Amino acid sequence: MRLLRALLRGAAPGSIPQQVDFYSRFSPSPLSMKQFLDFGSENACEKTSFMFLRQELPVRLANIMKEISLLPDNLLRTPSVQLVQSWYVQSLQEILDFKDKSSEDSGAVHSFTDTVIKIRNRHNDVIPTMAQGVIEYKESFGIDPVTSQNVQYFLDRFYMSRISIRMLLNQHSLLFGGKINPAHPKHIGSIDPNCNVVEVIRDGYENAKRLCDLYYMSSPELILEELNAKSPGQPMQVVYVPSHLYHMVFELFKNAMRATMEHHADQCIYPAIHVHITLGNEDLTVKMSDRGGGVPMRKIDRLFNYMYSTAPRPRVETSRATPLAGFGYGLPISRLYAQYFQGDLKLYSLEGYGTDAVIYIKALSTESIERLPVYNKAAWKHYKANHEADDWCVPSSEPKDMTTFRTMNQKQQEVFWQTFPAAGDVSFFEIQVGQMSRILQRGGALSENKKGTVSSSFICFAFLLSEFSTTAECMKYPNGYCH
Repeated sequence: MRLLRALLRGAAPGSIPQQVDFYSRFSPSPLSMKQFLDFGSENACEKTSFMFLRQELPVRLANIMKEISLLPDNLLRTPSVQLVQSWYVQSLQEILDFKDKSSEDSGAVHSFTDTVIKIRNRHNDVIPTMAQGVIEYKESFGIDPVTSQNVQYFLDRFYMSRISIRMLLNQHSLLFGGKINPAHPKHIGSIDPNCNVVEVIRDGYENAKRLCDLYYMSSPELILEELNAKSPGQPMQVVYVPSHLYHMVFELFKNAMRATMEHHADQCIYPAIHVHITLGNEDLTVKMSDRGGGVPMRKIDRLFNYMYSTAPRPRVETSRATPLAGFGYGLPISRLYAQYFQGDLKLYSLEGYGTDAVIYIKALSTESIERLPVYNKAAWKHYKANHEADDWCVPSSEPKDMTTFRTMNQKQQEVFWQTFPAAGDVSFFEIQVGQMSRILQRGGALSENKKGTVSSSFICFAFLLSEFSTTAECMKYPNGYCH
């Protein structure tokens, strides 16, 4: 909190909040993979990138900063979330320093590139630090369904925003930072125009296998099949960010290997992991199948829930530590990487047998367009709305003992139904409302206004009566179901 206040005091009075309000009124400009590719190819211009980023980065930063401010106060007070906020305030302030600089000033342009690299490094630990803040909040205040739903909504958008901002920072710093990766000289920034999908998948498998061998002293084999339906006989290649694909498959391999090793712990031979890759006219699809026993259907959604992780609280050290170890964020972040360029990641499980994980990636660079969160009235309403009860019946984990409604003897039942008779086509509820209205009118408790509508007190009573009548209707049916 002290750091955040110091940063706000260091800026011009009220400038940062005002700038956040100003830039959050604009929607981010999503770029397609083709636009990234065209911009960073032969005609890459540092001045053009400078002019675009000094306008686009404040918009993306401000949009998500507005949503951060809508989080529960107790979550905002956690040290980790305050640290993340201070990073965003500082980064926005540094970008805005170039707002009035001329693109013809080579010194300013080069200084901007240095600032971009500094911001990128500052935000290296945003994901684990925000995760730490959620853990701090849960430990201090617990969690309720409404807060859990809002935090899930926020974190999906926050981490997606972080992926998109980092993509822009990486592209600029890799293209104009003066350092070319000798291992990938044909990459355009972080994008490989001819990303070899099979090679990335094998790389992810080998690294996950090393971890599995280290921990379990063995590991499942890989059986890989590929089908290029778009260009038969040609290598499986798409325009993509290899690091994004690697992150997804590495996480899926780790999960598949762990499940397989533990499900078949009493065996010496472990079922192989099958990976099928197909490239069609629209989609590249990667399906990974294991025989790790699967998970129940009711738990599938929990695997993508940030608040569900029961892992012990990990230490946040350096970015060189194992990514997201202990937070349980591997699958939800992997799904965001897939969705970032309009793809997806889905899980299909057969409890007792195994799980299929399917990654969808757009095959065409023109259709691989950034998916960006926008702060607007709809987003604001999501945080402020009171979530109402579900409008579907949910089975109780402890059903009421309905046998108590079947213990009336014949004489009691006759007395009961003589008191509350059913008549022809008139519903039970209508009869009770009519009888009660006559009773109340005679007693002066019920009156009609000039428009002929009854008072609110009667409406409330009618509601209570309807609740009672529903119970009474249930008594009529020995199987316990209302019709």
